[in-house]
Amino acid sequence: MKIHRIASTGTALDFDAAIKRASAVADELLGENMLLSWYDRERDLESPAHVSECHEGCPVRGYWDYALNRGGALAVDFDEGRFVFCFRPLGEFA
Repeated sequence: MKIHRIASTGTALDFDAAIKRASAVADELLGENMLLSWYDRERDLESPAHVSECHEGCPVRGYWDYALNRGGALAVDFDEGRFVFCFRPLGEFA
């Protein structure tokens, strides 16, 4: 999965602003796409919920593995993991 890193230095960035920006990046890089999973380190929340429970002690986080196994092609990573959003192109599903 390609990782597009964004440093938010100097800007106030909350989850809502981050997901909007990540979606714009995915639209630009992938065209039509679908958000597969995300992680919010500040609140320790992820989607799909509880996907990391079976990954305790594993080097790969659950939200990342979930996206990889469902065609994830792009991860937009803000501030070294503060917010991570994983997308797949719609391609044949469009």
